[in-house]
Order: sequence, then structure tokens, then C-alpha cells
Amino acid sequence: MALIPSFFRRRSNDAFDPFSLDVWDPFEGFPSSSHFRQLSDNIRSSLPSEMASFSSAMIDWKETPTAHVFKADVPGLRKEEVKVELEDDRVLHIRGERKREMEEKGDTWQRVERSSGTFVRRFRLPENAKVDEVKASMADGVLTVTVPKADAKKADVKSVEISG
Repeated sequence: MALIPSFFRRRSNDAFDPFSLDVWDPFEGFPSSSHFRQLSDNIRSSLPSEMASFSSAMIDWKETPTAHVFKADVPGLRKEEVKVELEDDRVLHIRGERKREMEEKGDTWQRVERSSGTFVRRFRLPENAKVDEVKASMADGVLTVTVPKADAKKADVKSVEISG
């Protein structure tokens, strides 16, 4: 039995992620959430595009037996436009910026749907992360960050003689 009603869960995953630093959306999952989402979109569209358009890159985080693997969709970005950093050896920062395409003389934009601006995503890494061995690669618009896991520490078991 769930302690939290299902309308408080994220759509993409029913599992609670204690390491996430994402902002919780209290309206996500409500029947009228489309109204709130539309209101949010209207507010975002009134902000300068550098602040609003490209603010959330979609990122998957999976745990394998040997590593934590993050995959970020960053279409159209070059590796020079993406930064992967570790803060305090526990918080993984993935950030990037897509520059707005400049209008040339004589050009008339008919429609602009591709986003520009910056994004920043942060993830608190678990204790078993080997932060000194983090690797990142980029191919086909997907950034992959691999954080190896430390071997599980085996419990030290000592036998105690019973006197008696």
C-alpha cells in the first residue's frame, strides 16, 4: 500500500528517488493539471528565451551492478557546449547551452520551435559512487555520464567465544 497517493508521483517513474534534487510539481497528475501546465507554459513563454526554453534536458539515471549511468538528450549541442562537474564530490552537475540562431538580413522567420538557452540538472550521488573515476562521452545527441560504483563492503564478522 502506497503511503502517498498516486497523483503525487511523477509520471515517468513510480519509484521515489531520494537522490533527486528536482523541483516537485504539486499539480502533476491532477485532472486539471493541463490547465496549470498551460498557465505555466504561458508564464514561461513570457520570460526571455534564454531563461525559459531549454531549461530542462531529459535525463535517465539507471543503476547497473557496476555503475550509475546518466543519459541526457542534448540534440544539436557540441561537447564544447556541455559541462559535467562534481560539486563537493557528491553532486553531479550537467549543464549546457544552445545559442539562439541569429537572424540574418533578409531572413524572415516563419516559425521558431527549436529551443535555445541554458539548462542545469543536479543529482546527488549515493555513497557507493567512485567520484574520482567519472567518465563522460557524447554521441548522436546523447550525453552519457558513467559513475562507477565501489564494491560493496563485506561485513567484518568475528566469532566470539562463549565462556561458561
